[in-house]
Amino acid sequence: MWHRLLCCLWAAPVYAQSFTPIGVPDHVYEGGWEHFVGGGIAAFDCDGDTLPELYAAGGTASAKLFRNTSTAQISFRVETPDALALTGVTGAYPLDFDNDGQTDLAVLRVGENKLLRGLGDCQFTQVALPTSDRWTTSFSATWEGANTRPTLVFGNYVDRSDPDGPFKACDAHELYRPAHATYKEPDLLTVGFCTLSMLFTDWARAGRQDLRVSNDRHYYVRGGQEQLWAMEPTPRLFGPEDGWLKHELWGMGIASRDVSGDGLPDVYLTSMGDQRLQLREGEGPTYRDASYSFGVTAHMPYEGGDGRPSTGWHAVFGDVQNDGLDDLFVTKGNVDQMPGSAFDDPNNLLVQTPTGFIERGSSAGLLSMARSRGAALVDLNRNGLLDVAVVNRRAPLEVWQNTTTQAGNFVTIAPIQAAPNRNAVGAWIELKVANKTVAREITIGGGHAGGVLVPEHFGLGQAQTVQARIIWPDREISEWVTLLANTHTTLTREGGGLLIDF
Repeated sequence: MWHRLLCCLWAAPVYAQSFTPIGVPDHVYEGGWEHFVGGGIAAFDCDGDTLPELYAAGGTASAKLFRNTSTAQISFRVETPDALALTGVTGAYPLDFDNDGQTDLAVLRVGENKLLRGLGDCQFTQVALPTSDRWTTSFSATWEGANTRPTLVFGNYVDRSDPDGPFKACDAHELYRPAHATYKEPDLLTVGFCTLSMLFTDWARAGRQDLRVSNDRHYYVRGGQEQLWAMEPTPRLFGPEDGWLKHELWGMGIASRDVSGDGLPDVYLTSMGDQRLQLREGEGPTYRDASYSFGVTAHMPYEGGDGRPSTGWHAVFGDVQNDGLDDLFVTKGNVDQMPGSAFDDPNNLLVQTPTGFIERGSSAGLLSMARSRGAALVDLNRNGLLDVAVVNRRAPLEVWQNTTTQAGNFVTIAPIQAAPNRNAVGAWIELKVANKTVAREITIGGGHAGGVLVPEHFGLGQAQTVQARIIWPDREISEWVTLLANTHTTLTREGGGLLIDF
């Protein structure tokens, strides 16, 4: 049904996608069984030049900051300040937790996590955060109510201190709700099923971001499932009485985007074996699999001759040829030496068409047989095309420049409001382009152990202008404004209006 609807609403031209590998300084995600998972990468601008830096987890090796030196050609130099030169890092997520306009970092570790305050010029200092020696593999953040600081959640995997582990030894998660401008000891979300991805999302567009959790059945073995926590004063799990359906999978990553076109966020969940696209139905949090009808199961390698099931990790939506339809990039790779899963398991580039998704990874130039983990799909040289960076386990980090020719138009939008929550996490951007309306939620979290804090990128096809508005986190709706194609736009909240800065 949704394919027919998309066909009628949006007749997008088909472009050929092209990516070129870029030489970058060597970096490898290393380590033993505690680093079978993780390996995230964060993308954010920490020096104010509008080009996003990359911070890559290293496992037992030091994490590294790649300063962006791109012009037309993408390039980086490694320049890691002492505060970021950490070992035991599984991933990182950028956010502006203190609302000062400088990007901060939540760093996930095997060991004590770090909350690092950005000082400008890619310098950081540690912020006091009561933490413990756990194995952290996921993170998300949101602003609740009028709090001046965000709510943070660190998702933990297996309890390494459990003598009966690792199986059936899933750890609790740490939820930090701010008390004024500080963080006290965290509340524990004790129904943990070995989590590898978390995402605060306003799944019902009701004005509250609840916590979606994806769990690894390999370690909880039985009795577990995917989860959605209602972020009430005392968080509670949604259950069958709410409309929540039980889903069990070897969950690795979460990507969220309105794929069906109904204005509500759908979710894509990576796993060992099949990857799952889930669409919501009805009024409650009821999700049903729609992977086959959209062509996004990606359950086996599409090239390389290995017929065993795939292992998916990071998933991210983005329009790589700017035709107005979001595509899907998924990293793949064996956990380590699991004989039942594919060893030659290339990453997927699933390109959306009006009738579903088609595989274009190899033809686009993105073929890699490395054991991939975290990724970023982000415009690294500010030319309006989304590039790709991937962290690999026991293999060098890879970067591809998007060299697609005859791509469509684009616009990027950065919504800004006064403190708190300067980057409007929890807001929705709505665009009227051609004959359809696009809706996108601003979130921090999801993926696999890494995220981005950059302006939102939208492909426009052949459209020369677009109408945009912001539904702010407090649910106030801005006026519609006209934006020009092929511009990088900041939309600043000014009363009920928007101040436009191209």
